[in-house]
Amino acid sequence: MVTGGSGFVAAHCIIHCLSSGYRVRTTVRSTKREDDVREMLKAGEATNLDRLTFTMADLTKDEGWKEAVEGCTYVLHVASPFPPGAPKDENDLIIPAREGTLRVLRAARDAGVKRVVLTSSLAAVGYGHGDTDKPWTEELWTDPNGPGVNPYIRSKTLAERAAWDFIEKEGGSLELSVVNPGGIYGPVLGPDYATSIQLVERLLNGSLPGCPQLNFGVVDVRDVADLHLLAMTHPKAKGERFVCVSPPSMTVQEMSLALRERLGDAAKRSPTRVLPNFVLRVIAFFDPAVALIIPELGRYKVIPNDKAKNLLGWQPRSNIDALVATAESLIKFGLVKKT
Repeated sequence: MVTGGSGFVAAHCIIHCLSSGYRVRTTVRSTKREDDVREMLKAGEATNLDRLTFTMADLTKDEGWKEAVEGCTYVLHVASPFPPGAPKDENDLIIPAREGTLRVLRAARDAGVKRVVLTSSLAAVGYGHGDTDKPWTEELWTDPNGPGVNPYIRSKTLAERAAWDFIEKEGGSLELSVVNPGGIYGPVLGPDYATSIQLVERLLNGSLPGCPQLNFGVVDVRDVADLHLLAMTHPKAKGERFVCVSPPSMTVQEMSLALRERLGDAAKRSPTRVLPNFVLRVIAFFDPAVALIIPELGRYKVIPNDKAKNLLGWQPRSNIDALVATAESLIKFGLVKKT
C-alpha cells in the first residue's frame, strides 16, 4: 500500500512497485483523483496497471485506514503536507503529519503488516543547530525548537520522532524503515509535482532576478522510489533511517549553470548572478515561498549518502542528471514558457 497516490513521490513509488511485480493499493482523499493518478502513471510509462487498486483515506481521519492496509505485506507511507509557503497555524502541518503517521502505523500493526517505510525528510536530520560544518548523517536529528526551524521542518521532525516512539512502545512485530530525501527532482508526470520542483521551473522561466545563496542536497525522484523499495525489502533496512541525496550538495547558481550548459537555449533565461541576501529578505515580505528559505541563506551543507549505498547497495543518478530530467519534463508538459 502506498499512501497519497496523487503525489509526486508516491506516483513514482507506485510505478516502481508495479514494475517489480507487486500488487499495489493506493490511497486518495477523493475518488475524483483516481483518473489523475492513472494519467500520471501512464505518463511515467507504468506497467501492470491492472495490479493497481484505489481506496479512500485521509490522514486527518480514522476512517478508511483499516481497509487500506488489509492484506498488505508492506506499506509505503509517503503522504504528508508540503505547502509552498508558511501556514498561518503551524498545527495545520504538524497535526496531519504526526497524527496521520500514527494512524497509518496503528492500522499497519493491527493488520499484521511486515514493514512500513516512512518518507521523512532531510528536514528531520540537520536543522536547528545554527551554523555547523558537521555532516548531515543518519545519527543527527533536527532540533525542532532550534533557530531557523519553520513549521514544515518541525512537522517532519515530530512525525518521524513519533513513528520511532510508536515502534518502540506499541509497534509489536511491525518493522519500520525511514527514508530522508533532500530536494526531490527528476521527471514530473503532470502538473502535480513536489514543491522543490518550483525552483527549476522558476529558473527556466527567468522569474528569479538571480540565484539565492542557498545550498542543499539534490536527489532524483526515481532514486527516491528505488530506495523506498530497498528499505521495504532489504533485511538490513529494519529499524534504520537513510539519508537520500546524490552528493555533493549544490548551490542554486551551480544548478542554474548546469541547466544552461546541458539545455542550451531552453535554459537561457536561467540567471547566473548571485543575489545579495538583503534582496531576498525584501522579496520574502511579498513571497511566502521565499520567506521559508531566509534562515538557510549562506549555509553550506555536507550531506553524505554512504549508509544507503554501503548497506543497501543503492546507486543514485548524479544530481545534475536529476535536474536535467526535471527541466526536460517541465518543457514536455508545457510548464515552461517557450523561448
